[in-house]
Amino acid sequence: MKTTPINQQQKHPIHLQKIERLTDWLAKRLAARTAPQTWGEISILLVDDAGITQTNREYFGKDRPTDVISFRYDPIPGEPDQLGGDLVVNVDRAVAEGTARGDIDRELALYIAHGFDHLSGDEDDTPEKRKKMRATENAWLRAAAQEGLLDGLLG
Repeated sequence: MKTTPINQQQKHPIHLQKIERLTDWLAKRLAARTAPQTWGEISILLVDDAGITQTNREYFGKDRPTDVISFRYDPIPGEPDQLGGDLVVNVDRAVAEGTARGDIDRELALYIAHGFDHLSGDEDDTPEKRKKMRATENAWLRAAAQEGLLDGLLG
């Protein structure tokens, strides 16, 4: 599986190599959760409030920013039997919320992990499902932090 982070915002300095290390690490957890299905490429689009609002409006009819939007693609007939995906991640919101919580890198990593969790098929449309997803994401982030993967994503 290949992950490709793409910085489409200009407000906040991003360390794409560090983001790619984190997304590659999360991709391995995603692959383990969705086996025997295989994955091709996942693009991680790093955007600002305006960029994610446009996506949210276009695909969901919601004219407001959010933290992350995920799209999972089924295999294309005649192509390799692999899933694909896109994550649209709001860096503006990660910086604002992360500043309030005291860790902008962890907040950005949380949004990315949440997107990967959605790619696995999990949903957060009930309190019980949100709680389950948050437990998975926090476990991933604790393990990623122990490997030094949450340091210096922004800045």
